[in-house]
Amino acid sequence: MLLAGTNIPTPLYGHYASAFGFGPATVTAVFAVYVAALVPSLLFVGPLSDAIGRRRVLLPAIALGVAGVALFAGAQSVGWLYAARVVQGLALGAASGPVTALIVEREPNAARRRAAMVAAVAAVAGVGSGPLLGGLLAQYLPAPTVLAYLVEITLLACAATAMALLPDTSNRIPYRPRRPSIPEGIGVTFAVSGATSFVTWAVTAIFLTLVPSYAAALTHSANLALEGVIVAVLFAASALTQRLSFGKDPLALQRLGLAALVAGVGLLCWAGVAGSLWLLLAASVVAGIGQGMAFLGAMTEINAVAPPERHAEVLSGFYVVTYLGTGIPVLGVGFLATAIGLLSAVEWFSAGAAAAAIGLLGALLRQPSPSPTAEQRPQARPGQRSTSGNHGATGATGSPAAR
Repeated sequence: MLLAGTNIPTPLYGHYASAFGFGPATVTAVFAVYVAALVPSLLFVGPLSDAIGRRRVLLPAIALGVAGVALFAGAQSVGWLYAARVVQGLALGAASGPVTALIVEREPNAARRRAAMVAAVAAVAGVGSGPLLGGLLAQYLPAPTVLAYLVEITLLACAATAMALLPDTSNRIPYRPRRPSIPEGIGVTFAVSGATSFVTWAVTAIFLTLVPSYAAALTHSANLALEGVIVAVLFAASALTQRLSFGKDPLALQRLGLAALVAGVGLLCWAGVAGSLWLLLAASVVAGIGQGMAFLGAMTEINAVAPPERHAEVLSGFYVVTYLGTGIPVLGVGFLATAIGLLSAVEWFSAGAAAAAIGLLGALLRQPSPSPTAEQRPQARPGQRSTSGNHGATGATGSPAAR
């Protein structure tokens, strides 16, 4: 629900641009500004849940999510949009690590691989449902810049009620603010998985910000529902792919996902050259398949190696890299679009994303074959270091040292 709320404005940015008088650079800046609030929130608020419990962090985060949506609903100028995104960044930063850790802790059989799949599907389903909800309600019902946000506030209230009823299962440890660090022995896994997530969500961010305008330029249509559907198709493909990929080797998923992502951005360029809506829809499907596999593989790897006593901290660090992928590249593309035009900017971005994905694919192909999964090993008790080097995590694909 939090992720849906941050993406309801996706099909509405064109309306805001016309109403408040700004161009593509400001659109991407409004989209990306929440990273500036999100990253410190991830680093300092997210790990706090390891010390005081998940609900004590997540319930205030949901309240901040409501405040951000309310700012969008009452927006009177572009300054309101910036303020809304900052508040949403604080909410998402505080919630991302703890909510994923909570999903892992509440998994009945302590199966981290299954928990990672649930967390990844929930993420892409939330991001994808936001543009669909915003586009459909804005196109076919009154109050296009208010109604969807009121629906989102209701949904967040339901989420807060459900969260308040959950028991807290976290292992309480003293909170000591520290500079960002990665636990010993998982650096290579963190770097490769984080880079994979960065690239996949950079492509996703382009679909969330500029592809709706890209679609409008190709189709010469101002239908907001169509713009929302094109974005939602990517996330529907991603969520379905993640569900079908459950249990597969995470390294193989990252390799296949990056290859599909290259094909998806290639189709995106081809759609612009050919002026074809069908090619654009195909690009959304293929990029969604690639994003789903690569992100699930990366998430599974991180969940497998994160020590139980620093679980939310490691996940928060992983999300820092992920959200930087959603903010930094798209901001650059927005300024590029102002200089050389939207279609050319998307083409240049696609070429860069494809090159990065190919480079990562090469690194992943050099990784050794995984050892037996942790489901086949004895489980470590919470807070106890397992002899396999993965801290009792199910779904691991070999110890970090073996990598």
